[in-house]
Amino acid sequence: MDFTLQTPALVFPAISLLMLAYTNRFVVLAGLIRDLYEKHRETPQKQILDQITNLNRRMDIIKKMQVCGALSFITAAISMLLSMLHQYLASKVIFTISLVFLVVSLTYLLKELSISIEALQIQLDDLKDKTNE
Repeated sequence: MDFTLQTPALVFPAISLLMLAYTNRFVVLAGLIRDLYEKHRETPQKQILDQITNLNRRMDIIKKMQVCGALSFITAAISMLLSMLHQYLASKVIFTISLVFLVVSLTYLLKELSISIEALQIQLDDLKDKTNE
């Protein structure tokens, strides 16, 4: 396979879309935390604190997703720059690092999704238990 200036550019659209999706997840979680915070101030409940703790964990993972995504974008851009300067070996190495950051970011996404699904499952189980009573 030939490694050209366009090779690192291929990941730019994918990374941009991922960063947009990550930002949307962050905004939604921030809104949920604010709402739960207000609810807890009005009527303190352990369940609300547990939900906030879960959301805080997810926010931490989303931050890591975003950092790795941004590092992937930056290293892909550096790879393009090195390619323009005819530093092909260094460009390939940096591009490989970019792909590693992208994979790490996606791995964090899977972890965050897993935590999100667990939280929803707990609520659904609680609803099912209340329905069976």
